Amino acid sequence: MPELPEVETIARGLHKRVAGDLIRSVWLGEKPEIFKSRPQEIAAVLEQSRIVLVRRVGKHIVIDLERLSRKQRRNPEEAQWIIHLGMTGRMQVTAPHAEVAKHTHVIVRLASGRELRFVDPRRFGRLAVVRPSVSNPNGFMPPGDEPLQAQAERFIELFRRRKTPIKSALLNQKLLSGVGNIYADEALFRAGIRPRRRAASLTCDQLRRLHRAVQEVLEEAIEAGGSSISDYVDAEGEEGFFQLRHRVYGREGEPCLVCRTLVKRVVIGGRSSHYCPNCQK
Repeated sequence: MPELPEVETIARGLHKRVAGDLIRSVWLGEKPEIFKSRPQEIAAVLEQSRIVLVRRVGKHIVIDLERLSRKQRRNPEEAQWIIHLGMTGRMQVTAPHAEVAKHTHVIVRLASGRELRFVDPRRFGRLAVVRPSVSNPNGFMPPGDEPLQAQAERFIELFRRRKTPIKSALLNQKLLSGVGNIYADEALFRAGIRPRRRAASLTCDQLRRLHRAVQEVLEEAIEAGGSSISDYVDAEGEEGFFQLRHRVYGREGEPCLVCRTLVKRVVIGGRSSHYCPNCQK
């Protein structure tokens, strides 16, 4: 499943390619589980809207839209197209004559002549539209804090009383929005903390170290274009290469790159966790 660095990479690539373009028409497939908003509402919001900005919020891609009707030249209507890629979702910018891939669920036709397509073989991705309102002026907001913006003291406050394993706490999207399995393992290794440690057992210094590690590994992964573990590619169809820098994730039975102890794998909360039994305490 794409995590924060992969979604950030895709959002940046999409912004470069489609920002400023106008949506002429929308084709929606017939798989209802894809749509969190009613398909008719999605089509109504997207058609004749201009793409203002493509950005990441948590693990979601948010496309800010602006619709300027003849009667509202000074006060355009604003809306957001929210995309969660699930496990296998992709956003593709293609020529209109390009072959339509199997499992294509949305085709957005742009004024530039290109098409923006949502493809998802396993159908765990979700699409929705949001209109800002008086009660919700900022539109879509994730439940947890943004990992790259959370200050150290806020990070400590989020985790210091949690009785769950620190790995499970890092994956709790109500605490931090965007951290997933890969980057939780990598951050815990850099911080020297075992994934099964109860979050409440960590000292403030350890949590500060983990805060730095989380931000460092996410920033490095974004710079590397994400991790292509399964079928992840960016908006250009290119693979990332941060998987070449993984120190523990996916390296069960291989020697630790620091001390040569064999990397172990345990299951915590139904998720695989990789760690070095010597370097992490």
